[in-house]
Amino acid sequence: MGASGKMASFRLPPLPTIGDIIKLYNLRAQKQLSQNFLLDLRLTDKIVRQAGNVRNGFVCEVGPGPGGLTRSILNAGAAQLLVVEKDTRFLPGLQLLAEAAPEKVKIVHGDILTYKMERAFPKQLAKKWDDGPPDVHIIGNLPFSVSTPLIIRWLENIANRDGPFVYGRTQLTLTFQKEVAERLTASTGSRQRSRLSIMAQYLCNVRSCFTIPGRAFVPKPEVDVGVLHFTPLIQPQINQPFKMVEKVVRNVFQFRRKYCRRGIEMLFPEARRLELAEQMLLTADVDPTLRPTELSISHFRNLADAYSKLCEEDAGLFSYEFRDELRQKKKQRRTSSTIEEEAERYRH
Repeated sequence: MGASGKMASFRLPPLPTIGDIIKLYNLRAQKQLSQNFLLDLRLTDKIVRQAGNVRNGFVCEVGPGPGGLTRSILNAGAAQLLVVEKDTRFLPGLQLLAEAAPEKVKIVHGDILTYKMERAFPKQLAKKWDDGPPDVHIIGNLPFSVSTPLIIRWLENIANRDGPFVYGRTQLTLTFQKEVAERLTASTGSRQRSRLSIMAQYLCNVRSCFTIPGRAFVPKPEVDVGVLHFTPLIQPQINQPFKMVEKVVRNVFQFRRKYCRRGIEMLFPEARRLELAEQMLLTADVDPTLRPTELSISHFRNLADAYSKLCEEDAGLFSYEFRDELRQKKKQRRTSSTIEEEAERYRH
């Protein structure tokens, strides 16, 4: 601790390269876990810079693997670094880093999808939601297999202000398969506009930072990788519960090539489908012949508000799923067909 009260500049001591660590511990990326290692520390440094100022900050790194990004976070001056790693093969290499940065690194062997991050950092770091983001950062080079379910989980946490967001508007800097990154940032009318676009953008400012070519990874994936930065909004653009927004958006985009009216109809039981869909569209003032990709967040806000109003009038409406009704119909048809076959046999 320097005289100014600020933490002295920190640099890791000389260590084996990430390539050496991989050889030393015989670490091979597992295809079934969609693991790809980023060995170029210039790129990992660049990812950390996109997170903003992490000096003296508290950082959670998701899926550190052999520790390339981990080194960049420590060299950027983080006060505390929590790494959450599911694969036991990487723990010895991470322990080497922890020993090189005494009292800075905490290693958690676990699954980020179930890890309780609301207990990870000191409570005094928390800021009011209306204030600036807290000095807490989430950074990760995510395996492709976990990136989408994880960002959906965190978006729900943002809506509910729980999980990593008990500290306030915690910022995230994450990698995604380029196609997923394009969906998360897609604007109205874009070919890549999707359910992910709406769910992310109604809750966050989503910024595309840069693209990493696939050849920078080991093994080389078939796609490039996008780095995105998320800052939760002070006020979400849709003021309805996350599950309600998600249901409306999911139904609209399941028929992405058809008019939006088609997906909206599926929110309602068949007996009242056309009537309630028309009522919802009129209340929301949304043109039923717009395609899902042409709907803005304002459109979805109006649709979610209109659907919420209908759910208030009919308590059972929100729990309705058209696929359940479809399954029930098929079951009834099979039962009816069996009865007819039995009756036909008795007639002969």
